[in-house]
Amino acid sequence: MAGQIPDLIAEARTGTGKGAARQARRDGFVPGVVYGGDADPLAIQIPFNVLFKKLKEGRFLSTLFNLKVEGEEDVRVICRGVQRDVVKDLPTHIDLLRLRRTSKINLFIHVDFENEEAAPGIKKGGVLTVVRPEVELNVTAGDIPERLVVDLTGKEVGDTITISQIDLPAGAKPTIDRDFVVANLSAPSGLRSSENEEGEGEEAAEEAAAEE
Repeated sequence: MAGQIPDLIAEARTGTGKGAARQARRDGFVPGVVYGGDADPLAIQIPFNVLFKKLKEGRFLSTLFNLKVEGEEDVRVICRGVQRDVVKDLPTHIDLLRLRRTSKINLFIHVDFENEEAAPGIKKGGVLTVVRPEVELNVTAGDIPERLVVDLTGKEVGDTITISQIDLPAGAKPTIDRDFVVANLSAPSGLRSSENEEGEGEEAAEEAAAEE
């Protein structure tokens, strides 16, 4: 059930304290610490360009990574803080938390829509409007779904797809405590316009008849 967890490659950092951290930055790295998971803290450094790119991609703080450090066992981590330069707003330090397979975390999971060809509403020209292409779930680190799947078979124009209609993996639950909308199937814009015009015409006729 678990999806592909992206790698985060780092190096073990020799020395601790402000002096070692400053040297790492001068060498083009962002210093950091990995902690938790019943193991000693590990001082690391990540190439600045690599970390900056991942930060620009978004949702870095809610992405589970497979941390790879030479000489250490791979471990699943999630970021618990990125310190930034107050002037340049560039990363200067990173804190990573080790996770057990039983740990519970919040992650955004992609939503896929299948069987559009089996949806009568789409065959009639209906438009699938995706409200939430990703859904934030509270999941177990050892059982992370690669994606959520919405089966559009039998869906008609006007149908709404909510989170309660999607099968979630065991132990997973949405972080929003209500039955929110993930997508809906609406009428084509041309049909909506003609219906609006028709409705307006009927209202005008009714008003005219009333005046007579």
